[in-house]
Amino acid sequence: MKVYEAIVKGLEGIGVRAAFGGAGENAAGLMLALKHSQRIRPIITRHEQAASFMACGYAMYTNRLGFCFATAGPGAFNLFSGLAVAMSDSYPVLAVSGYASMKWRGWGSLNETSGLNRTPDSQAMFAATTKKSFLLTDIADTCDVLEEAVNTAFEGRPGPVHIHVPEDLTHHGVEVTDFRPLRLKVRPVLPDPARVAEIAAVLADALAQRKRVVVLVGFGAVRSGAGPEVQRLIERFQIPLLTTLDGKGIVSEGHPLAVGVFADSGHSSAWKAFREADVVLCVGNSLNQHATFNYREDLFENKLLIHVNISEGEFHKAYRPDHTLLSDARPAVAALADELERLVGEVPAVEVDGRNYEARRIHHLPGKLHPGELAQSIGRMLPPGGVLLADAGAHLAWLGYYVELEQGQNFRKAGSFGPMAGHVNGAIGLKVAHPDRTVVVGCGDGCYSLSGFELMTAVEHDIPVIWVIFNDGEFKLIKLFQLVTYAESGLVEFRNPDFAAYARACGADGYQVETLEEFEEAFRAALASGRPSLIDARITRWAVPHYSPSPDGLIDTLVETVEARFRD
Repeated sequence: MKVYEAIVKGLEGIGVRAAFGGAGENAAGLMLALKHSQRIRPIITRHEQAASFMACGYAMYTNRLGFCFATAGPGAFNLFSGLAVAMSDSYPVLAVSGYASMKWRGWGSLNETSGLNRTPDSQAMFAATTKKSFLLTDIADTCDVLEEAVNTAFEGRPGPVHIHVPEDLTHHGVEVTDFRPLRLKVRPVLPDPARVAEIAAVLADALAQRKRVVVLVGFGAVRSGAGPEVQRLIERFQIPLLTTLDGKGIVSEGHPLAVGVFADSGHSSAWKAFREADVVLCVGNSLNQHATFNYREDLFENKLLIHVNISEGEFHKAYRPDHTLLSDARPAVAALADELERLVGEVPAVEVDGRNYEARRIHHLPGKLHPGELAQSIGRMLPPGGVLLADAGAHLAWLGYYVELEQGQNFRKAGSFGPMAGHVNGAIGLKVAHPDRTVVVGCGDGCYSLSGFELMTAVEHDIPVIWVIFNDGEFKLIKLFQLVTYAESGLVEFRNPDFAAYARACGADGYQVETLEEFEEAFRAALASGRPSLIDARITRWAVPHYSPSPDGLIDTLVETVEARFRD
């Protein structure tokens, strides 16, 4: 069989069911192999960057490989943003791209990226944005290289891999004669029993002494499917639950022990519980910027930090844990709960300041729809099992703060790499992977304008995602940053088209709303239609999202800022 036929057949055998890519001569053979596949659904995007984001969405809540592809040269380079997302956010993704003929290396042929004679070096560039990048030079190595790449994507902390396929290997008469099925040899990352016993003893002692223990859960626990284990842990041992933005929904946010989101745009109730804690058990949490108030140096001062993570590297970043447990989240939490069961008797009910501590009121402002009310409505109306994606921007803060998820629902923000439009496009891949789940994207008008043309891709392939555009005609977060930092703003306002009319022109359903009642009517229609739908929500510019760069709250932040200015 031809090289791309072998790659497609190998991927079919390990459960890949979708391929997202861009058209091109160096990818032509792969496009034909996918056309004839009976198992993999091919989706050609308007732009290769969108294909890479869709592959991330496909892998987000599955244990399957996200697969994207592109032609050589500029097409391949358009994959970098999505691969960087997969790297920072732990998605197993394979990218395959064309490569100019090896026999012409250094001659400056079309799309050449050998790094020779003033050509770009794609091997170096893909190596920098993946766990490992391969250059396939011998067609007899096709299955070996593909197998190593796939296993690398899944092993340890998942992430992206990449394979270059030179044009020479696609020529007539060049055949794979040694095809074999791929073998997935990924070992689960399980906790060391001795380390589990050590940490359980520490937690048992803290509970016996009536010390205040909290658990802070991140996306790693969600991806691991550790919800039932986390719920058992907090209920049996009466431990308040805090989550990062991406940990929302690990347990119903209405649960009596669920305190809220711990982040700079999170809940005061969560900040209070964290400040008062003596022991913090972090599970599947990388302790990144927004979850640590810009890596605040005194965050864990006078606290015992226990960190559970699938990656050893996470233990050696901004904070040094007192105890570490290298493991996937689900088996780690299960093992800790089992060991604590042996050590701890009955635990009295703990008092938690949750909803009663923080009334999430919305102060009505002049103008159009309040984004907080918009977020609340999305949360109330999101169906069971629904997924809400928030792209990069102020809308993320509104959604994270005001949406309350039930168990089985998911929320995902733009991750550490944080590209605008990553989820505008990634939602399409997520919906392909989960056709029975409602997928809603909350995005800014700036985000949507970057890549909204992929709406045509959703229409063409009948992928019913719902996009809700928080439309205020400005880059809100950039404007706020400018005002706080420089006391003025500039170049942050822009004109928008009629997004609803654009959606209808593409063949999707489009709605323009300016009141809460209009939004809820449109959202109900979008949920019921089973079609790609876009809701252009005209929001007020006057609303500022809940935010504090200190877990002590906004007043303390202002005092700290003034003190810092005087010191400077």
